Amino acid sequence: MYKIIYIILLMTIWSACNSRHSDIENAYIPSEPDYTDNKMWYTNLNDTDSCGADVFYIVSTWEFDWYTNDGQICHYADPVNIKDHRDDMAIEISKIAQYMGQKNNFYAPYYRHITLNSWATCNEDTINRRYHTVSFNDVQKAFQYFINTNNNNRPFILAGFSQGGKSVVELIKTMPDDVKKRMVAAYVLGYKVTPQDTAECKNLRAAKDSLDLGVTICYNSVSDIKYIKPVISVPSAMCINPVNWKTDATPATLHDTITVTLSPEHNVLVLSGYSGSEYTPILGIINTGDFHGAEPWLYSECLAKNIQQRIKAYRKLYP
Repeated sequence: MYKIIYIILLMTIWSACNSRHSDIENAYIPSEPDYTDNKMWYTNLNDTDSCGADVFYIVSTWEFDWYTNDGQICHYADPVNIKDHRDDMAIEISKIAQYMGQKNNFYAPYYRHITLNSWATCNEDTINRRYHTVSFNDVQKAFQYFINTNNNNRPFILAGFSQGGKSVVELIKTMPDDVKKRMVAAYVLGYKVTPQDTAECKNLRAAKDSLDLGVTICYNSVSDIKYIKPVISVPSAMCINPVNWKTDATPATLHDTITVTLSPEHNVLVLSGYSGSEYTPILGIINTGDFHGAEPWLYSECLAKNIQQRIKAYRKLYP
């Protein structure tokens, strides 16, 4: 009897594993980008007097699940073979470059980011499996190419929005100390830095003001704490108000009409006087009470000024 039960158990486990394996095998994985190819980069070189820094920016999520001609589903963007995917990413990247790339050299790789449908599962195991299997592999290789080929030991800003913010966190975890010491600051826009992240990595240090160096700037914005999205912003070990650069509940006024108040209890920004109506809901999880789509744009003037301030502080400390 025990032998029969054991055999049935093994067959059940094998069947489940085989099913999961089939799901993975049946999903199409696009070709890996070659970061020696200029086509895989969005680049602006604006540091004409060598007083600025390099900005390495990681784009957010743009594509939905899609199917190949032979019917295979794909959970990733395909920047190598589909120009429309690069063009979609360039919409965001080009706007970011306008304010982060001021007087700086700006680099952003196109990569196989996981799809919006992957995020809509709200299953962090699924998200992390897909992300670490493919997407982060691209980000790591692109960053290493940037460090080896473009950076030339210059100070740099690391920044990313949403999935790109997740990539910033993961890059810092794997960053050698000799590289980390040149990081002016890291900007995690619209994503979380968890207590586990900070426990795993001493280099994930929360920004405390507008001028501290080597720190991580992190925030998420909602209209009410009931709209906090766990997969994006909970639990978070840090948050800073990018309008007044405080980490307490001191409110700040943005664009004369928007009040931005940090909730120290939840480590999110709560906004009043702003509807976010220009950002349509996506798959029922994004832009529904939260202001996820607005994170890089709503505070763009504050971020542009702060990036310049921190670079100036770094240059003064390390002339």
